Order: sequence, then C-alpha cells, then structure tokens
Amino acid sequence: MNTNLLRRSDSYKYTHWKQYPPGTQHIYSYLEARGGRFEEAVFFGLQYYLREYLAGVRVRAEDIDAAERFCNAHLGPNLFHRAMWEHILKVHGGRLPVRIKAVPEGTVVPVKNVLMTIENTDPACYPLTNFLETILLKVWYPITVATLSREIKKLIKRYLDETGDPAGLPFKLHDFGYRGASSEETAAIGGAAHLVNFMGTDTVLGIQLLEDYYGATSMPAFSIPAAEHSTITSWGMEAEEDAYRNMLRQFPEGLVAVVSDSYDIFNAVENIWGSHLKHEVLNRAGTLVIRPDSGTPKDIVLATVQKLAARFGALENGKGYAVLSPKVRVIQGDGINYFSIDEILLNLKRHGFSADNVAFGMGGALLQQCNRDTMQFAMKASCAVVNGRERDVFKRPATDTTKVSKAGRLALVRNGEGHWETRRNPLGTYPGDQLVTVFENGELTAPATLDEIRQRAAL
Repeated sequence: MNTNLLRRSDSYKYTHWKQYPPGTQHIYSYLEARGGRFEEAVFFGLQYYLREYLAGVRVRAEDIDAAERFCNAHLGPNLFHRAMWEHILKVHGGRLPVRIKAVPEGTVVPVKNVLMTIENTDPACYPLTNFLETILLKVWYPITVATLSREIKKLIKRYLDETGDPAGLPFKLHDFGYRGASSEETAAIGGAAHLVNFMGTDTVLGIQLLEDYYGATSMPAFSIPAAEHSTITSWGMEAEEDAYRNMLRQFPEGLVAVVSDSYDIFNAVENIWGSHLKHEVLNRAGTLVIRPDSGTPKDIVLATVQKLAARFGALENGKGYAVLSPKVRVIQGDGINYFSIDEILLNLKRHGFSADNVAFGMGGALLQQCNRDTMQFAMKASCAVVNGRERDVFKRPATDTTKVSKAGRLALVRNGEGHWETRRNPLGTYPGDQLVTVFENGELTAPATLDEIRQRAAL
C-alpha cells in the first residue's frame, strides 16, 4: 500500500480547510466510547498507530505533489491545501505539529469518558487535527478486542473462583483467530490486544507486534503442539488410532492437543483414548488435551468431560467439584464466544464439574465479530481557537441524545470516591488529570511497555 500519509484520510477531509471559520487557529478533538456492549473500555493500541503511521518525518515533497495530483483528479482543482503541507515540510521538517494526550495504555475506564485528545500545535495547521481522525479513530479496534477479551477473562475467573483454581486463568482463552482475520494487520493488532489479558495464542503476528511496538523482550505468549483435521484424516479412517498414537509418541512430554472428532468423538474418547491408548496416555509425561470440533458446544464439552472422567477418573476438589485426572483435559474451539463460554461453564458446574477441566480457543468471534459501533466509538471536536479566542464546539442532535458530544478542553480524573469522571479543563492543567502527552510534534513522548499495560488491565 502507498505509504503517503497525505493519502490516508477520508476524501471529504481534504476540503475541510475551506469550511472552518475565518481566523481558525486551533482545533481540539477527543475520543470516547459512547456506550454499546460493555460498561468499560481497556485502552490499548494507540502506540502502534502512532509509531506505524505518525511518528518521525511523515511529509515529503514528493508526497505533497502526489497528493495534489490525486485530489485534483478525485475531487477537483484548488481543493487540496498545499500551503499547509508545504508549511509542515519547511517549518517542521515533515514532522506533524500536533499534541496527543491519552490515558495510559491498559487503563480500564468506564464508557462515556474521554480517552484521548488531539490538538494542532501550529496555528497554520488547524485542519490537521481532524485530518488525522481517520487513522487515529481506528484505535477502536484494539480497544474493543482488548475489552472483549478482558470481559471473558472476568467471566472465566468467576467460574474458576466458584469451582476450581484461578491460577490457570492466563491460559484459559487461546486466540485461534489468525486465519479468520480480514488482513495481516488486523490479525496483528487484534492478536496483540487479546494478549493484554491472556498468555495463549496461535496468532503469531500478535506477538510480533508486541515485540516491535511495545518492547516485549521475553516471550509474551505461548502455544503447544496441536493436531488439525488434515494431520489426523490423512492417516485414513481405519488408521485413526495410529494417528493418535503417533501424536503421543511424537510429543512424549508436556501438553499436546489432538482434535478427536474427525469421525466420532465419543468412539475416540471411550474406545481409542480411553481404552486402546489409555496406558500410553497415563504413562506419558504430560497432559493430553482433547479437542471436540462439532456439535452443540455446551453439550459436547459436558459429554466429553463425563466420558473422560469415566475412563481416566476424576477427583473432587476443595470446592466440591470434579477435576479430571491431570493426564487429560478438554479444549473447545468451535462455536466459541462470550455467551457459549458462559453456557459451557454453567453446564459443567450444574453437573458437578470444575472449570479447571476445559480451556477455550476463540477465533472469528474474538478478532472479527466487532465493529466501531460495538462500543459506539467517536472522535469529535470540542474546542476551537478562532482569532485568539477559545470557543466550545459540540453537537446536540434533537433526534438522538446518545450522540450529544462533549464541549471544551477535557480532563479525565478520579473523583473523591475513586470513580472516573470527565471534567472541563479550560486551562489545560486540571489537578489529577490522567491524560498524559504521548505524542508531540512528530515524537512519541511516553512509550508504554507490555508489562505496564498488563499490570493496569489486571483483574
């Protein structure tokens, strides 16, 4: 894709320099999640967009020429704001004269609060603030994935607290979403967002993003050897047992996952794993994780756990729930979303089984089943400086009160009771403001590390 920043915005924004009031010098805008599916948001992902798209020299003479040719053909002549871009090149060396403040990444903030603000630092570049909205608003995606992942973490933790051992929580939700993501960048961003909360993934690009953009030096996530249908069915139906035996012998230690429903999951559990290969499973130096991959999730997981308990045994833990032999566990990766996880764990609990017995692999529902409206993200102008005087900027649609926007400069603070609040910040120095400058005039000013982010987002 073309790396010209001047061609990374919505078409109509090229004409906005002609639309602001005469004498406009500064535009100040903010980002918020206005509501939607969740009550709070995990702020994550801005640092990636800043480093990838905005930091350093971003405006070159050839970029300006190319963007002008494009606009002339796409929109018509005399609509491209060449003077502003040449000013950025000559006065700022091609670096973007904006200041971005944001809550530290990993912070969990109730919806309807300011999460980020942006303002131009050079009066000659007032249209730049909202020209950059098109890139910056995309932070809705990692925030939404990180929030969804954390909500599932809270759900699983509740069941572990009730029926099992919460120590296993970091590996209870595994990212299966790489192949279902709409692009390589989507997989990388969404995969990294999930790893704010968990430590299991098969989305390799998510790990790479954390290494490249968030300073992850030690391995931030893990996986295990695992079968897919092709590695089992290539042996032939008549040699299904040989395929399973091969998995045990090729991976004689540690965790190994084997999809076991290519033909008949119950025959596999009861007769192959639980009878013909039982001795090898019990004598192996590790845990066999059986993966069902079809059927109604809540029913198939319960039935699989019950049959494994009958063949390999189970012990009652201190909370009164049955835990399978440490030699066998179950992972469900088909039909997994927030609601099916709840159904599966509730069904196990009702039948006396601990949440310790199962882990989950989540693919499309983790990285793809969300959009900007999931949490109703918006970026709106709230303050302008015109002829040296500040004025409030806001919208107040008579037909939809949910779209009323905030006015003025903003601060994010905790009140006397510790609750988050957005407050007016006319002087820009509100005591206790949690918004910190993360980008100024082309430079990243407060980089965050994955360890810091995980600590802030911890339950």
